[in-house]
Amino acid sequence: MAGWNADTAAGPVGAGTNTLVEGSSFCISLANGDMHPEHPHGVFHEDTRIVSRWNLAVNGQPLEPLTAETKEPYRALFIGRVPRSDGYADSPLIVERLREVAAGLFEEITIRNYSSEPAECSVSVSVEADFADLFEVKEARVQRHWEESRRSDGESLTIEAVWHDVLKRVVIKGSGAVATPDALTYQTLVPPRGQWSTRLSATPAGAGTGAPSAPPVHQAGLQESPSDRRRREWVAKIPRLHMGNRSIERTLRRSYDDLGALRIEDPAHPERIVVAAGAPWFMTLFGRDSLWASEMALPVDPSLALGTLQTLADRQGKVVDPMSEEEPGKILHEVRLGVSSGLALGGKSVYYGSVDATPQFVMTLGSVSRWGFAKDIIAALLPHADRALDWVRDYGDKDGDGFVEYARLNDQGLLNQGWKDSWDGINFADGTLAEPPIALCEVQALVYSALLSRAWMAYDGGDAPMAARLTEEAARLKKRFNEDFWLPERGWFAVALDGRKRPVDACASNMGQCLWHGIVDDDKVPLVAERLMSPEMFSGWGVRTLATDMGAYNPASYHNGSVWPHDNAIIAAGLMRYGYVEEAQRIATALLEAADYSNGRLPELFCGFSREQVAEPVPYPTACSPQAWAATTPIMLITSLMRYDAHVSRGGFWMDPALPESFGDLHISNAPMAGGRMTINISGSEPSVEGLPEGIRFHREHRPWLTELVAQAGLDTPQGNGAVSND
Repeated sequence: MAGWNADTAAGPVGAGTNTLVEGSSFCISLANGDMHPEHPHGVFHEDTRIVSRWNLAVNGQPLEPLTAETKEPYRALFIGRVPRSDGYADSPLIVERLREVAAGLFEEITIRNYSSEPAECSVSVSVEADFADLFEVKEARVQRHWEESRRSDGESLTIEAVWHDVLKRVVIKGSGAVATPDALTYQTLVPPRGQWSTRLSATPAGAGTGAPSAPPVHQAGLQESPSDRRRREWVAKIPRLHMGNRSIERTLRRSYDDLGALRIEDPAHPERIVVAAGAPWFMTLFGRDSLWASEMALPVDPSLALGTLQTLADRQGKVVDPMSEEEPGKILHEVRLGVSSGLALGGKSVYYGSVDATPQFVMTLGSVSRWGFAKDIIAALLPHADRALDWVRDYGDKDGDGFVEYARLNDQGLLNQGWKDSWDGINFADGTLAEPPIALCEVQALVYSALLSRAWMAYDGGDAPMAARLTEEAARLKKRFNEDFWLPERGWFAVALDGRKRPVDACASNMGQCLWHGIVDDDKVPLVAERLMSPEMFSGWGVRTLATDMGAYNPASYHNGSVWPHDNAIIAAGLMRYGYVEEAQRIATALLEAADYSNGRLPELFCGFSREQVAEPVPYPTACSPQAWAATTPIMLITSLMRYDAHVSRGGFWMDPALPESFGDLHISNAPMAGGRMTINISGSEPSVEGLPEGIRFHREHRPWLTELVAQAGLDTPQGNGAVSND
């Protein structure tokens, strides 16, 4: 994922922590609901920790945790008990903390007394706010010292801090509390078999001025909170789904929920919704992650991909800046909102060190154009696609050898700039690290898709000469790729070419992603598929990032032997494309079974231990959860097995399902298609469709690949056998 380097690995959030997320706010706490500044806990709003300590004590004691249940991605119920001072085990005092994160923190505390005697309770919530930048917290190196002032007034406490000319402020309120500079306190007598409750909030000053003053925490009989309303509107607009297999149904619904919570608004264009990369550390716009997640979610809500493209287009590179790695036409890697952007990659609030986001932008625009948006909306983005392809040729391929490679432009940037962006992510079979500039195999595949996507959009727009030129460029790239990256003596593709143009010969999952783009020659596919499904690569829960017989293999590493759900979703889609249905079904089934072990939510990654050795997926300690492309993985797995796709300008909706029997029947209603809504039923792999919009026909086959369309249009040039391409 994002923001990783030799010296910037994320500190573990720790076992038993609870993460809540809503838009660009999130909250991490212990299982009893408390937050401690020395841990990566707190309430974060727009990349700043606005609450660093939030500790509830009853009669001077922290709560003993009983359970923490996440109700919605942004709301949880913590239940704990007050330890007894006399040493007896069972306590009659049970405390419930119903918490919601929005633009701030809102909490309802209820103490229930299960004794026949009244209970005197001294309740205090001690609060601190260090206004640390998210990077400082993540890496446990809080460096800035703000000049802090605290003032209490009745039942509210205001914490202000100044650093240079930046002022931050958070207001903590508690109904009926007595505020002191350190805490909010209550003295109460809880009646026998009775209860007492109060509500607290912590909101940043100026946070969406409409920040509610009273907690929007949901209770029976109370009106819904803004987050509830946002979720309800999201649920109303996305498909409704029922599956015979209830556990897969739960996983898909969890995916929908998490995707809804990871949506953030472009502040300059509130109507544009984009997808944040993941919680806790990446609640912001990323090029690669946001594009992949929104591409994978096209059948659920095509407007997410459009909003992501428009927002990235606004920030497309204009100048050459070695510190931020900006270059004309380049698509950004990540945007950060906090003040101390000096800690961010490249030292600025926007960092461009990604080699794949730029071709991916063009590919996703091609996909979005098929899902039926107004022609002028797509036309407005075409100049950005052309500038992106100019970047590919002029800056992406600096040495002019026809392949796109990367080498970081300064020592604050990312060493590796593909999706495996950890410092040791690209290595030879013997474990030696590859030296830059590095040309990754899947990046060439992305460029191939980008060229064909733009070729088809040119043809669609009546520019046949441009379409023919780009198609020929794609054909040349495919031929060179299969010559230079294929390792005939090994039977797999090199993961990359290194700075001396030597094939980096490790057996890695990257080549599996190449299948999806259709850049792999037909005669090589059987060997690639066989290798991906071999015991060295397939753990039983998914395809590993690196084979077990490679020098750098470590099942508990970030990119050298772990299993990434999104990587597997792309591989499964690629296997389906070339007709390897049984293999794709095995991957999909394994991942959806893995989700059962984490309440239906797939994490960013898990360890690569074999299913034969360990009967449950082993969590990776610092995996993000929820994370955007992990949340969209179940969607892509199911739609790939359904062979579900659209091409509105060609008047078509395609589906030819090959769902495993164990998935049961599938019923989808309210599915978006060309401005309308349709209903899909699949029973025993037999599909039926109702409510198709006017002018749209259902075809029971795979959607024609771009190369097939280009061939029909008479734009193709001789391309070797069976060349195909994705969008």
